Amino acid sequence: MRFSYFPGCTDHSSSYEYGRSTEAVLETLGVDLVEIEDWNCCGAAATHSLNRLLSLCLPARNISKAQSAQVGPLVVPCAGCFSYLKRTEYVLQHDEAERKEIEGIVGFTYEPSLEILALMDVFLNRIGLGKIEEKVKKPLKGLKPVCYYGCALVRHPKITQLDDPENPQYLDRLMKGLGAEPVDWSYKTDCCGADLAMTYADVVKKLVGKIVSMAKEAGAHCIVTSCGLCQMNLEMRQDIGLPIFYFTELMGVAFDVKNQEKWLKKHLINPKGLLESLGLS
Repeated sequence: MRFSYFPGCTDHSSSYEYGRSTEAVLETLGVDLVEIEDWNCCGAAATHSLNRLLSLCLPARNISKAQSAQVGPLVVPCAGCFSYLKRTEYVLQHDEAERKEIEGIVGFTYEPSLEILALMDVFLNRIGLGKIEEKVKKPLKGLKPVCYYGCALVRHPKITQLDDPENPQYLDRLMKGLGAEPVDWSYKTDCCGADLAMTYADVVKKLVGKIVSMAKEAGAHCIVTSCGLCQMNLEMRQDIGLPIFYFTELMGVAFDVKNQEKWLKKHLINPKGLLESLGLS
């Protein structure tokens, strides 16, 4: 099984843990990722407020690269990147005049056959939960995470077409498949304010504080997410000390993959104590 892959700007920087754990887990599952050549920043978080056309052309260029590679569906790990690529896909498919303008600027002809998939969608619906469960060597027994999807991954549902926009279940199902006991809560899709972290820090701290404190109140040991900005924001701007994992990191723990320390040591809130207390490290 092979997919083309758009890592996004954070893969080799602030979400290093996400990128490396993703590679390790997919290798364990026998899945090949082929990074698209000469990809560019998708413009998430900023360009839509500055220049609409630019905010569409940046993702369109990456779509053109994936088309040219002809490897297979384009997999996107970052929630923000996924949202921007899907928004551009929607415009290319539904607005002929704007499609022609974007094609002229980028220099390609759009092919609607290219699929754009969120990483968790690949795990649940392309690889399958059954195959994932077969690879579990160290079930996450006793671990009680809350699953945090953030505001971009499942919204707008007409565009992202991923899971339930109000009460998504993909991560919850995945955590159960790994042996964990995901805790139900009401803040799965609340915005953490990551895009405003540098300009409205006080507001963002309140948003993060509410999310993390509600996770703690629900009885969670940790928060599990799939967004580079969300993970970093939730770690940096909380006072509770609640570990924040990428879901692929916990898959790596359950699969007992090698070299987990490479990414676990990158956390601002050290998750080793939690994992050790449950016999998972």
